[in-house]
Amino acid sequence: MGAHEIRMRLGGISRQRVYQITNRSNFPEPTADLAQGKIWLTGDVEAWIAQHRHT
Repeated sequence: MGAHEIRMRLGGISRQRVYQITNRSNFPEPTADLAQGKIWLTGDVEAWIAQHRHT
């Protein structure tokens, strides 16, 4: 899952806000850092969202 997918999963938040969230110490570590940006395992991101975001 890339930053765009995280943005959409969190309701279309800004790119700056995604950057802030993904740089938190409690956010999962990225699986890879590609030329297009960092990517995370979907399961890790979904688990973080379930624990830290209110629905």
